[in-house]
Amino acid sequence: MDSALAVLAQAQADGRGRAGARIADAATATLNWDDAYCRRVAAYYDQGPLFDLDAALAERYRRFQRETGEHFQLVSEAGIEVRPWRGPGQPYRTSAELRAAVRATGVLHVYLTSTAHGPGTRRAGHPMAEPSGVVADGVRLCHNDVFRAVHDVFGHVLSGAGFSPRGEFRASFCHLSMYSEPVHPVLFTEQIAQICWYFYGPHAARRQYPEQKVFAFPEVFVEEFRALFALEKLT
Repeated sequence: MDSALAVLAQAQADGRGRAGARIADAATATLNWDDAYCRRVAAYYDQGPLFDLDAALAERYRRFQRETGEHFQLVSEAGIEVRPWRGPGQPYRTSAELRAAVRATGVLHVYLTSTAHGPGTRRAGHPMAEPSGVVADGVRLCHNDVFRAVHDVFGHVLSGAGFSPRGEFRASFCHLSMYSEPVHPVLFTEQIAQICWYFYGPHAARRQYPEQKVFAFPEVFVEEFRALFALEKLT
């Protein structure tokens, strides 16, 4: 665990009055893995509507965007510069490579949504495709680009979690602790459900990005996700 990042993230969460697990505890929580749960999430995502954005969900997305923007500011406060990746393939082969590169250089390369993402991201009205107002190295980032950056820092770098299904769950649980509870279902759809579909969905053997959908998962799925983790209180 990156203790300095955990302290910075906790101060931000406390300042916004967010309740929930301490971030250091979330980063070191024990994951009780459940393949059956992953398959259920993947199936629900696969069968879910492509676009079901009502007023309540739209407000949750706006709040998610605002809070993600706050996390992006913290990345800068941590002394990390975000740059768009312009090279071939992915910028990092493993989470260990990502963490080592960020610590050695102070630079995080973000894999742009415009380079690779599942179909549907550019659908008119998709909240994550909207411009974020953030410009990095001359590139205007969409909200999904900003989320990718903060997930890498406050998920993978902070917790030390890998890129495997278990690692992505651990990274997501750690980062989830920085968000207010009303936006947890949005993060679930945008991150956790897509991880399940990628590794456990009908096209898992081909490892392709899922269709980018906008709909609300039932709260029970989010509750079950949280219940997979046993917190180890740090003193």
